[in-house]
Amino acid sequence: MTAPSALNNETRKSVAAIARADILVGIPSYNNEKTIGHVTEAIKLGLAKYYPDARAVIFNSDGGSEDQTRAVFERIAKTDSYDTFFISKPRHPLENISGRYIGIPGKGSAFKAIFEAAQLLGVKACAVLDSDLRSITPEWIQLLLAPVLAKDYGYVCPFYRRYKYDGTITNSIAYPFTRALYGRRVRQPIGGDFGFSGKLLDLYLAQDVWDTDVTRFGIDIWMTTTAIVNGFKICQSFMGAKIHDDKDPGADLGPMFIQVVGTIFNLMGTYESHWRKVSGSRPTAILGFQSETEPKPLKVDVSRMTAKFTEGMSTHLDSYRRILSAEVLAKLLEVAEMAGENMDFPKALWTNVVFDYAVFYQQAPDRQQVLQSLIPLYYGFISSFVHETENLDDYQAEEVIEELCQVYEDSKPYLLKRWGQKKS
Repeated sequence: MTAPSALNNETRKSVAAIARADILVGIPSYNNEKTIGHVTEAIKLGLAKYYPDARAVIFNSDGGSEDQTRAVFERIAKTDSYDTFFISKPRHPLENISGRYIGIPGKGSAFKAIFEAAQLLGVKACAVLDSDLRSITPEWIQLLLAPVLAKDYGYVCPFYRRYKYDGTITNSIAYPFTRALYGRRVRQPIGGDFGFSGKLLDLYLAQDVWDTDVTRFGIDIWMTTTAIVNGFKICQSFMGAKIHDDKDPGADLGPMFIQVVGTIFNLMGTYESHWRKVSGSRPTAILGFQSETEPKPLKVDVSRMTAKFTEGMSTHLDSYRRILSAEVLAKLLEVAEMAGENMDFPKALWTNVVFDYAVFYQQAPDRQQVLQSLIPLYYGFISSFVHETENLDDYQAEEVIEELCQVYEDSKPYLLKRWGQKKS
């Protein structure tokens, strides 16, 4: 059965009026009036500067913003500001669409509307960019689109310089886990800003995932994994520092952690025949000039994370007894007993915790509850990471993350063993 469209009638008419395009750049938004103007201006200028002869469309796929997000987007998209930036007007006027998507609230539904519009327009290349970006420049447009248009890549991931405590879900789970499972080193698999070919768009829209948690916060990791497993040519483009709205890793994660990690674990079941045969990992090309950039520091509340870890160990102990192997649980209890200001959560232990959860998740009756119990352990590991790297700069902290990735790879036999035990 064909999934319902994410385009409402008004948006569909706007797409039909344009008819054809070479490039579409989409912005998923929700209450981003303070930042979407900057993002829109950068996209508009980037398209004019690098693709002046292309028929280009910029699409704001909105989740029902209650502020002035859509009004700001439309004003900036229509304003002729090229001369101010010493850029000539493009050969074809930039087309813009702003509409509310249809579907489950979340980034994935916004992406589906963007994908559908791009497919209807028959574009050669498409890009999506977060609406809360503060560090975007016009050059980002070339970096996301040129690999597709000039180098025949199917999928372009961002490669950012990020502060050592920004993106902790990526650093502790998404990057090392994806790398160990599928054998590709993609540093920002949930980076938020991507480029892709029309062929990959067709594959995405053909998948039966659009009424699942993928449509909330799991879309980025799903897109990356799908591209890897289906053999698309993948690269990373260096985007400089990523500055966006602050997200303290010690703050309440809400549904994001559950939906991102849940998608990662779900994909394990889908692609079991692929990842079981993978050993080690190989680099993914990084394109673009890697300048020295200084990401914005992020304050973290270590004491709050440590307290949540300690509290969670007590609250979820029965769950840990069911989910974790006896050896892993015994070591975890030792960590909890010593928890304090100088939290020490070994990388090998954290890796085996994640692997145990990934296996148990496959047959768990209440998957959301299972993932909820993982969150305190995540807080404990991030507390340990902060303690280990507090006197290191971002480059040195990156080496610690690379060490963690190698531990994930080296521990894959443990995952395969546990996976086989659950299957038998």
